[in-house]
Amino acid sequence: MKDMYKDIDYLIKYDLDISLFKQFNLEPYDIYPIRSIFIVNTDKGDKILKKIDYSKDELLFINEGLNYIRDKFDRIMNFNKTVDGDIYALYNEEMYCMIDIFEGRECDYSNPIDIFTVAKGLGELHAASSGFNSQLDNRVNSGKMINKFNRRLKEMEVFKTISNLSEYNGEFDQIFLENIDHYIEEIKRSIKLLEASSYYKLCEEKDKVILCHHDLAYHNVIIKNNEAYFIDFDYAIVDLKVHDICNFINKVLKSSAYDIGKGKKIMDEYTKVNSIDKREMTVLYGLLTFPQDFYSISRDYYTRRKDWSEQTFINKIKKKTEIEEFRIEFLKEFEELL
Repeated sequence: MKDMYKDIDYLIKYDLDISLFKQFNLEPYDIYPIRSIFIVNTDKGDKILKKIDYSKDELLFINEGLNYIRDKFDRIMNFNKTVDGDIYALYNEEMYCMIDIFEGRECDYSNPIDIFTVAKGLGELHAASSGFNSQLDNRVNSGKMINKFNRRLKEMEVFKTISNLSEYNGEFDQIFLENIDHYIEEIKRSIKLLEASSYYKLCEEKDKVILCHHDLAYHNVIIKNNEAYFIDFDYAIVDLKVHDICNFINKVLKSSAYDIGKGKKIMDEYTKVNSIDKREMTVLYGLLTFPQDFYSISRDYYTRRKDWSEQTFINKIKKKTEIEEFRIEFLKEFEELL
């Protein structure tokens, strides 16, 4: 129930007029919220109603990518078309999509079987999107990661300066300052690893560049008949497949003290259906070295990107720093795999 209504401030922005559903030729019987979308029971089955907060070009980019994948891999979300043949409807200057629902359950990343099922499914998804590209610059990340990490390094140095100059340092600032020098060194190490790797060469090889899902949270993967189905491609980008693998490993392993055994098994399941060469593994190691969780919580706190309470920020930075020793040990063991 808490999850269902935590995004209520966003949900009230939806305009649920009956004429919106008519654009999709649907008769709604019932509707209820979950997270930032609505589930709609209609005469044509249950659907997801989603308000789109990015541009039409980005939506078309996502649909183009999904259509590219669907020729080889059909366990992905599908946009319904309007009576005019579009994948979106406009209502009061807002853009809405209607999406088919997969019957199944959300993935559970505390369940090793689910983790390995998703790893194999991700390999299949990536294989199907191999070679996909786009001219939409803000959705193409290939070749940009080293520059991004350099910018993030400068951000962290700015946050350090801000915290040091503050007249009052609260608990978050104290934890941040106790750890920032270590994490700055980790960012520098990540950049050096990528610069010494075949990163730029790989970005030029079509079979290494794919459509990355880029948001592999547990609720964006549905398990059905022991297979993984992928939904919510809102953050999809064009990049190396190891970018997606890195994000997946980080999401899964941070809740299990960065268990190297699980990390190896993830790679084993992935490579059953999609090969990863030594150059890609080296780039993956460089990406994993970047302290994404600490960077994210620091950025969100000092730029106030999240409307969280002070205590929420404190709890999150504590959690992220408390498992750092496990992350470092994982990286040492992962390096041995190279």
